[in-house]
Amino acid sequence: MRNPQLDAHGELTHLLTLEGLPADVIVRILDTAVPFTSIAERDVKKVPLLRGKAVFNLFFENSTRTRTTFEIAAKRLSADVINLNIGASSTTKGETLLDTVDNLCAMNADMFVVRHAQSGAPHLIAAHLNRTGRTHVHVVNAGDGRHAHPTQGLLDLFTIRHYKRDFRNLTVAIVGDVLHSRVARSLIHGLTTLGTPEVRAVGPQTLLPTALSALGVRVCNDMREGIKDCDVVVMLRLQNERMHGALLPSAGEFFKHYGLTPEKLAYAKPDAIVMHPGPMNRGVEIDSAVADSDRAVILPQVTFGIAVRMAVLSMLAGN
Repeated sequence: MRNPQLDAHGELTHLLTLEGLPADVIVRILDTAVPFTSIAERDVKKVPLLRGKAVFNLFFENSTRTRTTFEIAAKRLSADVINLNIGASSTTKGETLLDTVDNLCAMNADMFVVRHAQSGAPHLIAAHLNRTGRTHVHVVNAGDGRHAHPTQGLLDLFTIRHYKRDFRNLTVAIVGDVLHSRVARSLIHGLTTLGTPEVRAVGPQTLLPTALSALGVRVCNDMREGIKDCDVVVMLRLQNERMHGALLPSAGEFFKHYGLTPEKLAYAKPDAIVMHPGPMNRGVEIDSAVADSDRAVILPQVTFGIAVRMAVLSMLAGN
């Protein structure tokens, strides 16, 4: 069965998930992003790869970092960017998601960047466009429910490759609320596809999905065991907005056992890097002494995110 994200020639037509995306396509995206990292240092921070293209940011869920970096990425590629205020749009008046998409296609949209609280919404849009013969319109998943966040997974992979070069000899620990994290799912799929020998999920049993071992992930409920001799430590925030019922005694209790402090980080390798997809909650999942240290690469992640999103948008546009 053909991957719905690729055309008959193996070129990217949509970016919906890293699950099932071939390793060579992931590597091609990472390689394409490399030259884009230097554009920020130019006097004129623009290239004409998407000139004349209309990119619609459809954010049905709040976001600052992701929406802003997508907007910057599209504008640096010289695209026309339209940000829709969904809260004040026709969807609140009862218009369906696909009717909204049809109307925007009638306005000559070339690309949709979609964030939605419901898992599968970007897939639904992509399938609708393919079914109605609009294969020239592309969809990027900017986060759907608890399912996937492929560009965040890609920028995390880019960051790891930048600092550690090769995935095939790394141990990566993902710590915290893995259960509710679409970022964690995308990163796990990317790491295993690129041959990372050991991926660990670290956290209390209540915040870890049951099917992790089927993905080749080692589950650790003890923080020290989980990050021992790691090359990369990825911290996740507690996603209280997605939790139903009390999964933790308190944020203070969580920090005591799973918050990353300099003392706990000492169990990782001396050159281990610390990552965080943001937004960061200091004193809950990470201590300021770690977040502000030279081991943390949290701000470079944001910078690399623009280059990675430029790579995805330009590849979808056929460049």
